[in-house]
Amino acid sequence: MDIKEIIKSAVADYKIQLTAIQLEQLEKYFKLLVEWNEKINLTAITDEQGVAVKHFADSLALFNYVDIPENSTLIDVGTGAGFPGIVLKIARPDIKLTLLDSLQKRLIFLDTVLSELSLDAKLIHSRAEDGGQNIDLRENFDFVVSRAVARLNVLAEYCLPYARLSGSFVAMKGPDAENEIADGRKAIQTLGGKIKKINSFSLLLDGGERTIIEIEKIAPTPDKYPRSYGKIKAKPL
Repeated sequence: MDIKEIIKSAVADYKIQLTAIQLEQLEKYFKLLVEWNEKINLTAITDEQGVAVKHFADSLALFNYVDIPENSTLIDVGTGAGFPGIVLKIARPDIKLTLLDSLQKRLIFLDTVLSELSLDAKLIHSRAEDGGQNIDLRENFDFVVSRAVARLNVLAEYCLPYARLSGSFVAMKGPDAENEIADGRKAIQTLGGKIKKINSFSLLLDGGERTIIEIEKIAPTPDKYPRSYGKIKAKPL
């Protein structure tokens, strides 16, 4: 099976259905990822099935559990190689996408991908905690998404400041999210959020267990958050 067939199998029961053109875009994205990964560290997963399932299908699973209205603004914080942001944009070109990352080399890769796939998105070179204090970005997005590896209490401080009131922060986590959720509830409340939905599921083709946590922004984030990296690391909420 080529990667397009693997993707179709991996998302067979998903709400969103991909067109032939979108599958071709994902195939081109895969080829660019593998090519650039030889020059800069983008991902440890480079085989067709791994990328199709653990990056593409994993990203697209968000649409199964989170309702994203047409023309919503969405920022992917710590986007890395573009997951989930670029995959979401391929499937839903109407989304107004912003990709934020701290490494310029990754942004150059993302700019190349966007250009090759004829997609538009805003690229922001910034650390997450700095961007959250930027008046042009703070409380400015309908949806904030992240697949970052930080624990939920830390990730919430990085991400919730970007969400507008009644917007959502969506944390895409692995299988062991229960402890993170328990530890993160106080931080989420402090930052103006409230857990709206928790969905656990298995990726097809042995892709593993995942958890998607949708956190609604119900109050403004206090001005002092996000704090500096050193303070977040030394004393997580």
